[in-house]
Amino acid sequence: MHSLDTLLGSLRAAGEHTRLRILALCARGELSVSELTQILAQSQPRVSRHLKLMVEAGLLERLPEGAQVYFRVPDREDTSKIAHALVALVPESDPGLNRDFSRLQQVRDKRTRRAQKYFQKVAKNWDQIRAMHVPQQQLEEALLEVIGYEPISELLDIGTGTGRMLEILADRATRGIGIDLSSDMLAVARSNIERNGLTNVHVRQGDMYQLPLDDASVDLAILHLVLHYSDDPAKVIQEACRVLRPDGRLIVVDFAVHTEEYFRSEFRHHRLGFTDEEIRQCFNAARVSVLKESRQLIGDPLTIKIWQAQKSKNLVSISQPRKSAKQMS
Repeated sequence: MHSLDTLLGSLRAAGEHTRLRILALCARGELSVSELTQILAQSQPRVSRHLKLMVEAGLLERLPEGAQVYFRVPDREDTSKIAHALVALVPESDPGLNRDFSRLQQVRDKRTRRAQKYFQKVAKNWDQIRAMHVPQQQLEEALLEVIGYEPISELLDIGTGTGRMLEILADRATRGIGIDLSSDMLAVARSNIERNGLTNVHVRQGDMYQLPLDDASVDLAILHLVLHYSDDPAKVIQEACRVLRPDGRLIVVDFAVHTEEYFRSEFRHHRLGFTDEEIRQCFNAARVSVLKESRQLIGDPLTIKIWQAQKSKNLVSISQPRKSAKQMS
């Protein structure tokens, strides 16, 4: 519950023309400082000062990503109630706001063009990459069956790439976050999320070896065709399990062991698949329990497997809290 002082602080922070405009814009999606500067037609130092005040008041959250910093209205109920209440009072028929929203669409169109440009770079290999494994629809149907239909409170997709896992699981998750190290892939993911009108999922830049999340903050974590890029799969799995809540699940989707050596040079795979025993040992090292037998989907030339594990209710955190960790938002 918010205190009277918190409420008054939020009202003071929002009680300025430009800051209300910023709040209305960020309620429609995350925006960087440079994008807000472009939309508002104001100097970056001035916009940054407004953003600083709004973050301090809890109306916005600050999300660093490499050289960029994004801002969004928090979606956690304990911090966003005041912000969303204020947004609901903003008159969208205001001519000035309509100009802002028009410029916001231009910014989104620019993002889409950037994403399309990146896809053009990988298009020549895309069919070949997709042909490495079973058809996408078959794999996704199998994955959804393994996940089940129970609602997911907090979803984490590690190495999210184009954000496909967030797309297909958005209707089952209250909130979802995708983590990826590549800014180019995150641009693609953001474009896909916006195009599909998904407001409960977002993406963030981060390292799969050091996830920017607190211990025990996730109900379901997914490593979808990511682990073979790692030079330390056990560490990746341990880090994924660190952020799982008691009874939380980790699902690993990856290739069974194969001998296609050219995948190392052409597609930068570090590992040529995994055996059931290797994954089981990784789960054991992370102190999580294997759930059921692995699911196998035979493709040409590779076979994909789906493994899953669950964190015990009685398991004490396997790592010390990270000072830089942020709770899922």
